[in-house]
Amino acid sequence: MAQINPYINFNGNAEEAFNFYKSVFGGEFTNIVRFKDLSGPELQVTANEANKIMYIALPIGKTILMANDVPESMGGQMKTKTEVKF
Repeated sequence: MAQINPYINFNGNAEEAFNFYKSVFGGEFTNIVRFKDLSGPELQVTANEANKIMYIALPIGKTILMANDVPESMGGQMKTKTEVKF
C-alpha cells in the first residue's frame, strides 16, 4: 500500500506549528535542522533567518510529517490561497 508523508512549507512559524503538532499527536522530532546549521560561503544566512527551520520531521504513526520555513532571502513569503491571483 502506498504511503504519503506530507511536507509543509511555513512562513517562519514551522517550529511553533510543529510544537503544537507534537503536543497533539505526541512523539519526538527525529530531525531539526536550522538554517544557521548549514550556513557557510555557499549559503549566506541573515541573523533574522538563522534560527528558522530548514527541515523538521515528526513521526505520527507510520507517517512522517515534515516541514521547513521559507526564508525571505530564498524567494520571499509564500502566498496563501487567498493571496493567489488567477
